[in-house]
Amino acid sequence: MADDSGAAPTPHPMAPHPMDSIGVVDLMLGVPSDRDSWYANFQGLLKDTESRSFGHGAAYMFKDLPQVDGTVDFIAYLLAEMDLWGIDKGLLPVNFGDTWGTRGVTEHPDRLYGSYLVDPNLGVQAVRDLRRAVDELGVIAAACFPTGLHPQVDINEPLMYPIYAACCELEIPMCINAGVPGPRFPFGPQHVEHLDQVCYDFPELVLVTRHGSEPWEDLMVKLMLKWPGLHYSTSAFAPKHYPRAIIDYANTRGADKVMYAGYFPSGLSLERIMTEMRDVGFRDHVWTKFLRDNALRVFNMA
Repeated sequence: MADDSGAAPTPHPMAPHPMDSIGVVDLMLGVPSDRDSWYANFQGLLKDTESRSFGHGAAYMFKDLPQVDGTVDFIAYLLAEMDLWGIDKGLLPVNFGDTWGTRGVTEHPDRLYGSYLVDPNLGVQAVRDLRRAVDELGVIAAACFPTGLHPQVDINEPLMYPIYAACCELEIPMCINAGVPGPRFPFGPQHVEHLDQVCYDFPELVLVTRHGSEPWEDLMVKLMLKWPGLHYSTSAFAPKHYPRAIIDYANTRGADKVMYAGYFPSGLSLERIMTEMRDVGFRDHVWTKFLRDNALRVFNMA
């Protein structure tokens, strides 16, 4: 982050680490959002009055939320932050007519790649929109937030199936939130057990979970052992809070299944993520897979 002079600071010197020579791939970069309006976007789901005061859906869980100067060119700022903290490539949300995402992936196709957020409540139109996003915006992944939909949609609900089928046909992964959500609405649609039926019904589908899968991380490990297409990303978790079961799995049979995803600028700074990352207990052979190789393979990044 730039100081008052406008110059980007040099990170504090740190002891050598296996991650230092890896061009990291971040599977959840974001674009600036209007934090004052987030409540309006989910007001059909939220009932508690305290959420009205939050500047982030899970503000009670995060502190020191990154602040982005609304006057800066965000894409230039994002690339500078990526360079500063060793991020080579990243997955960025794009939409038709958006301000930053589409521009970012268009102007920097060697570094920024698009994901498209789907709403299964739109029925067949959701499939048409996803196909159009792949054709016109070049997106390489679909994404869905089941508990954040209005009405909510279970991971294994029939409304999701046409989208899963489209992902198989388009040969793109589906990034899907799993586990208890941060915002204060029901967790039922994101219960990790729902993934089992989806993986059974769509053996060709590549699924990458987001946002922790807690408190069912042990079940998540069991399902990843069972289903070849099921993967885990670490989005929205500061590294010091990565679930122990996931670290242990990556260090043993799951080195090819667990991959890094951040949460910048939505809730975590790259400075915090990459500083804390050095203390995660991955074995030496896991680091390159976790921070780069798995993402390149699973998301077919050039």
